[in-house]
Amino acid sequence: MIILFAAFALFFLIGVPIAYSLGLSSFIYFIFVQPDLLPVIPQRLFAGMESYALIALPMFILMGQLMNAGGITQRLIQFCLLFVGRFYGGLGLVNVGSSMLFGGISGSSTSDTASIGSVLIPEMKKRGYPISFASGLTVASSTMGMIIPPSIPIVLYAVTAQESVGQLFLGGVIPGLMVGFFQLVIVHQIALRKKYPKEDVALNSKIFVTQLIQSLHVLIMPLIVVGVVVFGVATATESSGFGVLYAIIVGGFIIRNLTWAQFWVALKSTMQTSAKIMMIIAFSQVFVWVLAIERAPETLALLISQIQPSPTIMLLVFMLVILILGTFIDVSPAILLLTPIFLPAVIDAGISPIVFGVLLIIGLAIGACTPPVGNCLNVCSLISGQGIGTIFKGALPFLVANICVMIIIIIFPQVVLWLPKIFMN
Repeated sequence: MIILFAAFALFFLIGVPIAYSLGLSSFIYFIFVQPDLLPVIPQRLFAGMESYALIALPMFILMGQLMNAGGITQRLIQFCLLFVGRFYGGLGLVNVGSSMLFGGISGSSTSDTASIGSVLIPEMKKRGYPISFASGLTVASSTMGMIIPPSIPIVLYAVTAQESVGQLFLGGVIPGLMVGFFQLVIVHQIALRKKYPKEDVALNSKIFVTQLIQSLHVLIMPLIVVGVVVFGVATATESSGFGVLYAIIVGGFIIRNLTWAQFWVALKSTMQTSAKIMMIIAFSQVFVWVLAIERAPETLALLISQIQPSPTIMLLVFMLVILILGTFIDVSPAILLLTPIFLPAVIDAGISPIVFGVLLIIGLAIGACTPPVGNCLNVCSLISGQGIGTIFKGALPFLVANICVMIIIIIFPQVVLWLPKIFMN
C-alpha cells in the first residue's frame, strides 16, 4: 500500500493526468509486489468498462451538448427573468434560477458554467455588477448541474456503487432545490445591501402564458427523462437514448437552432469527454483491484467499527475528507476512488448508500469550484477573463449554501430518502 500511494502521489504531483497516475502506480505495485498478476491487468482494464449501465454516460453527455447547442439557454433565462427580474439583483437571481433549470437538463456543471456564463456574465458586467460577483455566482450556481437529475456524476456513482439510478436521481432533487433556494436568499441579501439593479420586466397573464408555451417543451424534459426511470418505464440507459432523441427534436425542429454543423461538434465533444471518462474508469478499476487485494476497504470498515462513531460523526468526517480531496481530484476519478473505499464502512454503520452518494456528489461539486483543479473555475476563467483566485473569492459566499445543505442532510437524512421512499417502494 505504501508503494501504491507513494507512486500515485509522485505522478500526481509532477502533473501526470489522473487516469495515467492511477494506471502507472498500479503497474508499479504489481511489478514489486504481485508480478505474477501482471498478465491479468489488460483483462481488468477492459472489465472495468464492460457495463451496460455505462452506456448512459455518453448519451447523457450528448443530450446536454445538443440541448446547449439547440439554443435553450436564452429561453430559460427569459423564463426566469419573468419571475425574479423585478427584484434587486435581478440578473443574479436569474443566474441561479437558470442554473437550476439548466442543471436538470445538461447534467453537467461545466456545461452549465459555459452556457449560462457566456450569456449572463457579460450582461451583468454591463449592468454594473462586479465581475467577481458575476463570475463567482455563475460558478457556484453551476454546482446544481451535478445534483439535480439527470446527473452524469450520479450515474457514475450508481454504476460504481451498484445502486439504483432512479433512487439516486430522486435523492438529489430536494438537496439540489435547497442549494438553489439558499443561493437565491444569499444573492438577494447581497443585492439589497449593495443596491444591485432591478430589471424592467412586465408580467401579466398574457406574457406568462406566452413564455410558458415557448419554454414548456424545455422545462418538461428533465421530468420525462427522470420520470421514465423512476416509474420503471425504462432503464437509465434507455432514458438517456430517449433524451438524445428529444434533444434533437427540440433543438432541430421546434427551436430550430440546432444545425448539422453543431450536431457534429456536439458529437465530437461527447466522444472526447466520454473517452476521457472511460480511460479514468478503466485505470481506476485496476487501482481499486489493488485496494481489494490489500483489503483496504475491509480494513477501514473494521477500524471504524472498532472506534464505533455515530453515523452523524462518521458522515461529518467523510464530508471533510470529500471537501479536501475534491480540491485536488476531479469529480469522476474522485467518485471511482472514494466509493469503493468508503462505501463498505458506510453500509456497516447502517447509513444509506443513497444518502452517502448524494453527499459525495454535493461535496465534489464544491471541489469543482475550488482551486487548483476546479473545472468550473477554469471554464469561467476563459469566459470572464478573470483569474481563478478572483472567481473563487466571488464564489465563496454562495458555496456556503452547498455546505449548509450537506450538514442538513447529515442531521436529517430523510431530506434525501423521502422522495425515493414515496416513489420507489
